[in-house]
Amino acid sequence: MTFRTLDGFTVSGKRVLLRADLNVPVRDGRITDLTRIERLSPTIRELSDKGARVIVCSHFDRPKGKRVPEMSLAPMAEALGRVLGRKVGFAEDCIGAPAVAAIAALHDGDVMVLENTRFHAGEEKNDPAFSAELAGLADLFVNDAFSAAHRAHASTEGVAHLLPSCAGRLMQAELEALGRALLHPERPVLAIVGGAKVSTKLDLLGNLVSKVDVLVIGGAMANTFLSAQGIAVGKSLQEGEMHATALEILGKAKAAGCEIMLPVDAVTATEFRADPPVSTVKIADVAADAMILDVGPATVALLIAKLAEVKTLVWNGPLGAFEIPPFDAATVALAKAAAAATVAGRLLSVGGGGDTVSALRHAGVSEQMTYVSSAGGAFLEWLEGKVLPGVAALSD
Repeated sequence: MTFRTLDGFTVSGKRVLLRADLNVPVRDGRITDLTRIERLSPTIRELSDKGARVIVCSHFDRPKGKRVPEMSLAPMAEALGRVLGRKVGFAEDCIGAPAVAAIAALHDGDVMVLENTRFHAGEEKNDPAFSAELAGLADLFVNDAFSAAHRAHASTEGVAHLLPSCAGRLMQAELEALGRALLHPERPVLAIVGGAKVSTKLDLLGNLVSKVDVLVIGGAMANTFLSAQGIAVGKSLQEGEMHATALEILGKAKAAGCEIMLPVDAVTATEFRADPPVSTVKIADVAADAMILDVGPATVALLIAKLAEVKTLVWNGPLGAFEIPPFDAATVALAKAAAAATVAGRLLSVGGGGDTVSALRHAGVSEQMTYVSSAGGAFLEWLEGKVLPGVAALSD
């Protein structure tokens, strides 16, 4: 698909409504991770440097259409100011007199943040009247919140139809990376899908088997595929009710010419805790009282060898219970191999989804991958082949 970008617009002297994702992690009233704000800052700097009057809007948490003081965006405005190294204004509402007055006071190059859009029920309902009020605040709409683009809300989709609109630089980078990975990839393409349950990733698996050349299934999800084929997995987490579906997916993959890779060995333990006694066994030799908590070294070796044969990697989900050592070993080893191939110019690598981002950071390679998406649900829905309303509204 093609989509409009900032390159097609003159912003000097214009009021630019920038949809950001300031839904950052907060604990005890303090922001614990500035990643989303930092990744947003290049678009804001560019707009400000070009003389735009930048009006940032976003949701935060789930206030359900009511004003909840602890869900205010005031702390995010302050944090954005620190990241930008400049003063950032704040309006106590995102529509109405407070917003109008704050915007009227802006000068070219100024930046301000509007209060939480979800303080109004019209946001999540994509209410035309609420969309119109937001649109009335600006001359141009820039969406830089790919992570919220799967929601057809007023500030992500509704307002885009009422103003000249385009993607910001973060949205642009995300869409271009995903396009290179799945829409127009250099083949062969390998996808890694991990996670606990097949039932939560049915659409993803169904789409990928028709798009990629090799599909690696890891995490507890792999146990369901193994068990469906009659392989005993002991006390491992698996979904017995999904056996028929797993076999159906295997059949679709075979018909599409997609190679499925499942573990050939496993790291097991009889209890799920840090550093328990472990056994590394062939996948057919899992003890009845044991749980599969990571793939084994033979599987890792096969996956690293397969990486050397492909040109594009799409990664969603860890191979094992990476949060607890030593069950992070396989994910870390494969992540480092993927990063090395990327740095060497042999591989285009795109990863995303909450656990994936954490796993790549844990492995120390998130900066070495081609692109790591901070978008959770939107990243997954894109991989599932779904149309994202916030993206479709920006398409040519």
